[in-house]
Amino acid sequence: MIDLDDTDRAILRALALDGMLSAGEVGRRLSLSQPAAWRRIRRLEEAGVLAGRRVEVDRAALGFGVTVFLGVKLATKGRVSLEDFERAVTAIPEVQVVQHVLGLFDYRLRVVARDIADFERVLRRRIMTLPGVGQVEANVLLTEESRPGPLA
Repeated sequence: MIDLDDTDRAILRALALDGMLSAGEVGRRLSLSQPAAWRRIRRLEEAGVLAGRRVEVDRAALGFGVTVFLGVKLATKGRVSLEDFERAVTAIPEVQVVQHVLGLFDYRLRVVARDIADFERVLRRRIMTLPGVGQVEANVLLTEESRPGPLA
């Protein structure tokens, strides 16, 4: 584990809010020179603390106005392997995230659709026909606030 100081934490917070910031911009925001900011960012990358930078896509701007979280309980855990279900569900383009979880459900899925009718089509024709699917619970996303969370 790497020791982080206040400057490292400030860099992580800045990059968590905007992963596209250059080392020069990070330096300007934190009163560091560009080379000093770059060295610190590079050190965080080499230590595995920064595992990558992502582009955030506005789904609504692409016509996907509905996001639904699905809890999926497999009906027959022995007849269908978890790998078979995972392989089949990851082939559905509308399924953005697949999480194997503990609790009432076996999986949690993040599904995007153009509207509720489109979601119903995806649910009926693609998700409910997956191997081993038993109980499904849907929660429609109303609003979302992204926060970087605690950083050391």
